[in-house]
Amino acid sequence: MGEIVERFPLFPLGLVLLPGEVVPLHIFEERYKAMVSDCLEAESEFGILWMGDEGLKEIGCSARVSQVIERMDDGRLNILVEGTRAFRLERRIDDMEYPAGEVELLDEDRAPVGDESGPAARAEYANLVERVTDSRPEAEDLAGLSAYAMAATIALELDAKQQLLEIRDEGGRLERLAALCAKALERFDYAQRAAESAQTNGKVPH
Repeated sequence: MGEIVERFPLFPLGLVLLPGEVVPLHIFEERYKAMVSDCLEAESEFGILWMGDEGLKEIGCSARVSQVIERMDDGRLNILVEGTRAFRLERRIDDMEYPAGEVELLDEDRAPVGDESGPAARAEYANLVERVTDSRPEAEDLAGLSAYAMAATIALELDAKQQLLEIRDEGGRLERLAALCAKALERFDYAQRAAESAQTNGKVPH
């Protein structure tokens, strides 16, 4: 069982944050201005949970403020946050100025990574990057990348990112990422073919 943190600040959002991923946030609601102010003062973290169509997810990612980009006179903030660790919301706490809860910081399962999981995921990822950017990542640059690090650079659908966040071992994440990259490559190629067909009214030029 992972560490239990009581009265952990929570930020329900329409996004999924992964450990190691950096995202910008614009803080404008009073309760979240207070939350970020408290976290900055205490040098502590808060948790981001995906608020999807089916409601608030139980598994989220803790975040630390890595940079305050702008402070405005009315207290609004533009900040960068970095994901640190997955957590599970055990229960909500409703007596604070902003949303909070009791959470369990989730440990990684120590299942060994399969010999093929890493190379297969990195190959599919490199194929996707090369197809989109016309530049293939170098093998040495790929070698140190985790599943989270690769996924953070891809515009994955939110449910796919949530799946990765909920998988508790790296081997499982790498296998899932390989499948996601292969599927994304198929969609990209289909979109390219459709665009080329549209330019010729569906006819192949001589």
